[in-house]
Amino acid sequence: MKILVTGSAGFIGSALSIKLLELGHEVVGIDNHNDYYDPSLKEDRLARHIDDSNYTHIPMDIEDENNVKSLFKDYSFDSVISLAAQAGVRYSIENPMAYVKTNILGFTNILEGCRHNKIKHLIYASSSSVYGANTKMPFSIHNNVDHPLSLYAASKKTNELLAHTYSHLYNLPTTGLRFFTVYGPWGRPDMALFKFTKAILAGEKIEVFNYGKHRRDFTYIDDIVEGIIRVVNSPAKANTSWSGENPDPGSSSAPWKVYNIGNNNPVELLDYIKAIESSLGLAAKTELLPLQPGDVPDTYADINDLIRDFDFKPQVSINQGVKKFIDWYLKYYV
Repeated sequence: MKILVTGSAGFIGSALSIKLLELGHEVVGIDNHNDYYDPSLKEDRLARHIDDSNYTHIPMDIEDENNVKSLFKDYSFDSVISLAAQAGVRYSIENPMAYVKTNILGFTNILEGCRHNKIKHLIYASSSSVYGANTKMPFSIHNNVDHPLSLYAASKKTNELLAHTYSHLYNLPTTGLRFFTVYGPWGRPDMALFKFTKAILAGEKIEVFNYGKHRRDFTYIDDIVEGIIRVVNSPAKANTSWSGENPDPGSSSAPWKVYNIGNNNPVELLDYIKAIESSLGLAAKTELLPLQPGDVPDTYADINDLIRDFDFKPQVSINQGVKKFIDWYLKYYV
């Protein structure tokens, strides 16, 4: 297939592009190369696959409506995987408009491109953040998600709502994937794994919020990529049993679906730190602090629908994944 990957110089986008190329697909990647974090890391990720004859890279911003229109006209995409987004819970509190412009306006431009160019399937990145104030564990796609706790979460919830509307009005198959705390080599420097590793190596204190008691369903990058690959060839279908009297939040009478992709095994933050210490052979100096605004205490993915529909369950344990990250980090930075 010819597949558009937005955010192709990003953590997930780059890893996904490599896998799609290995499988023989033609990939067109777009990325705005912004400076939310060090652009040189994005360039180095991209260098791993930019010279592949089946890969075309176009530096552009999904906020640019005219450029997005031209992109869809110039290429006949079979499917679109939309990963471009302004990431980060903390940053969304300080700069909400960045999330409105990229995650909402930019995503709508992608939806419009799909609508007008007969795209067979749009797959897009949602987030575990949409579960917000929910406390019933594990988080299920069949539970209501109307109480986000950050602007980032609200923008991802908005993506799901916009996608549903396009699926309903224009019969566009859309699948949203709620990723749970993705980590691994070539990841984002604003994530805890990067920050903790850097600080421990420098002998500096690490800030441990919620006194280290909150849990995250950390999911290794290879498992995220495999989950996306499984979904690409299966466009969302309408749920013929869906009822407006008892609406299922995880499906629809339109060709719209959402799935959790998580490790289905939440890990307490202090245990996560122990895995980093073990891989580095160094002890961390910790400063225990209260929960930050916008954060949720725990995440835990119910992946029963993913297993049922795609026969897939993430496999990489936290100790395996952290070790692979540390090996990469020491090679890349030290």
